[in-house]
Amino acid sequence: MQSQIIDLRIHVYGHVSADPAQVAAAFNAQISEKAEAESDLAIFAIDPSAGIDQATIGLWQSLDEFQVPRLVVVTHLEKLEADFDDAVMIATRVFDQMVTPYLVLHDEAGMPAALIGLSSLNIIDYSTNPKTIKNCEEEHQTLVQEFREEYLELVEAAGDNAFCAGLLFPAIPLWIERGIGVDIVNEYIQQLTK
Repeated sequence: MQSQIIDLRIHVYGHVSADPAQVAAAFNAQISEKAEAESDLAIFAIDPSAGIDQATIGLWQSLDEFQVPRLVVVTHLEKLEADFDDAVMIATRVFDQMVTPYLVLHDEAGMPAALIGLSSLNIIDYSTNPKTIKNCEEEHQTLVQEFREEYLELVEAAGDNAFCAGLLFPAIPLWIERGIGVDIVNEYIQQLTK
């Protein structure tokens, strides 16, 4: 599942509980403990059950002045006490306004199994091998309608290429072992190569 992008300078930040080393390995990136002004992308790994430490908040703020494109990956989704929505809420409070292009769908056992795209309303089912993409049902559309409207408003207000310009900050659910969100992060990385 290694990222195919090798010419970008990608740096991963985050407390050890969020497993930044695994995130760095998945996306051909380097772990950093200082704000890298020459970075093409900064990925901030967050473990929702551990919160966000002050050092990580300081690194995010340091990158503000350089307008480095940044995204947040929420790891450890398999922990039942961990919640993607709570992590995004905390990141919005201590970092900046986050956008959530995808929300997590859970299986019968309560484990993350799929993502629903708020732009397309497609469901990416990672419980199948290979993953399958299908249209969401009306029930799902109703459940995500409010989130979708908020997401689309934020994206429209930010304008085209806002992510690449370091002005729009996506938060992506990530469970590397199951492949959840890896493809989405790679799509954002691809945007930086255009």
